[in-house]
Amino acid sequence: MTDPQPPEANEPVAPRLASIDAYRGFVMFLMMAEVLHLSKIKAAFPESKLWESLAYHQSHIEWVGCTLHDMIQPSFSFLVGAAMVFSLASRRRRGESMKVSILHAAWRSAVLVFLGIFLRSMGRGQTNYTFEDTLTQIGLGYLPLFLIAIGPRKGWWIALGVIVVGYWAAFALYPTPRADFNYALAGVTADWSHNASGLAAHWNKNTNLAWAFDQWFLNLFPRQTPFRNNGGGYATLSFIPTLATMLLGLIAGDWLKGGLPPWKKLGLLVVAGLVSLGVGLGVNYLGICPSVKRIWTPSWVLVSGGWCFLLLAAFYLLTDVSGWARWSYPLRVIGRNSIAAYVMSHLIEDFLLSSFRIHLGPDVFKVFGSAYEPLVAGAAILGVYWLILFWMDRRKIYLRV
Repeated sequence: MTDPQPPEANEPVAPRLASIDAYRGFVMFLMMAEVLHLSKIKAAFPESKLWESLAYHQSHIEWVGCTLHDMIQPSFSFLVGAAMVFSLASRRRRGESMKVSILHAAWRSAVLVFLGIFLRSMGRGQTNYTFEDTLTQIGLGYLPLFLIAIGPRKGWWIALGVIVVGYWAAFALYPTPRADFNYALAGVTADWSHNASGLAAHWNKNTNLAWAFDQWFLNLFPRQTPFRNNGGGYATLSFIPTLATMLLGLIAGDWLKGGLPPWKKLGLLVVAGLVSLGVGLGVNYLGICPSVKRIWTPSWVLVSGGWCFLLLAAFYLLTDVSGWARWSYPLRVIGRNSIAAYVMSHLIEDFLLSSFRIHLGPDVFKVFGSAYEPLVAGAAILGVYWLILFWMDRRKIYLRV
């Protein structure tokens, strides 16, 4: 039996949107810019509000809340969903069978998971089986996302609602610690300043459902010592609500690919962003569900998803709607090769630092004094990263899985 010919097979080819590449490039730039080590500059100038603010937004919030840096992973996940709409349409136009498409999605899921584990194992004595980083989380959710994407659009919304409400209910039903609970297992104290009370306590750090799952799941793998807790509170099961974030991106991508006038598409993105952000902040404020990126709570899906809609709207307005995308070219160079940028930023920082100092002298980065050395060094490394990506882009070399 052959696959039926889908209606998308004869539709015109949708142009590549500069906004998606530019937004992805912006997100990857924020990640690569960790080499600037702004917290060290802040320490050198403790009275400076500017460096304090910049360092704050280059770090992750400790529990409830959001910084600019916290938006990297949800944005990357959101854009995976947005890009899938265009990728799926392209595969259908080429006449690729559904079986082949599903096998490719499964392969990509596996590669992303293994690549994430590989990068997290660098410098360790053995394989570090961890599943909470960006690549493994996307990898775990990619095949389910694809299977939902090939279904009817109504199913997208149903899946989104089931995930958000179901994940909230699962945490809410999991019991909070008893009076005799051994907090040493959780790596926090009973009076930790970020612990919530009441209903919100079901999402406290390392005493929740996802932490309990990891105490079982992660100890199925070879480890130097038994897993007790994740120091940051991150969890494997976060891939489930991350799938909801990718579904929001899928919906956004479908709007952008559709036949509506650009201003109506822009309006949909803005309204969706404001509604999602408002609902997410509301349930956080009411104590129904705290907005915590580290365990990807349902309210975080809505808060971060709201910001993703608004950021995509901004890039869409400033590139595709305005018709003037040239300003975004440096970002699009990064965005078109996001996997290469991700891998590169995890592998060659120390090598580049060493090479600069060997060939240009140990004080090469102290041109503005020792206090600014991390900033100068980071800027040099960022420049090399971008030049490598520029060289790859000019030669149409793209690292894809």
